[in-house]
Amino acid sequence: MQNIEKICEKYVDSIYRYLFCLSKDEEIAKDLTQETFYIAIKDIDKFREESSVKFWLCKIAKNVWYRHLRQKYKKTFINIDEVDIMDNFNIEEVVIDKDEKNKIYKYLAELNENEKKVICLRISGELSFKDIGEILEKTETWARVTFYRGKEHLKKLMREESKNEKK
Repeated sequence: MQNIEKICEKYVDSIYRYLFCLSKDEEIAKDLTQETFYIAIKDIDKFREESSVKFWLCKIAKNVWYRHLRQKYKKTFINIDEVDIMDNFNIEEVVIDKDEKNKIYKYLAELNENEKKVICLRISGELSFKDIGEILEKTETWARVTFYRGKEHLKKLMREESKNEKK
């Protein structure tokens, strides 16, 4: 097993972005990132090296997020509602301002739950489709198709809004 400090340094940004994508709140994302790495350090002996360290950390982060939601909503399980970060037509390369981000949240709300989850994991978690499939207990092909459909759906929504703004 690699030195735990190196693991933390290497993956802290990815895990933070993933949790920020889910929470849309910097403080919550920071707290949950800390909790994720606390659990990882505490349970490092349980890591079986059957998957990548990043995949293992994302699974922990996902569980930390769900636990946070259960606590926040007192036994009411809330699904991931919105995810973050895409530009108008190339969602894998992003740098956007707050106004753009707010528009994207609006578009994301119109996607189905699976599309939101896959896009979030792909963009903010920087995970492979294989890892996304494993996290969501589906196949790699399912993750690829769902990401593609979600991306196309977002493009369509953005084009429609662009046309409406020009009128």
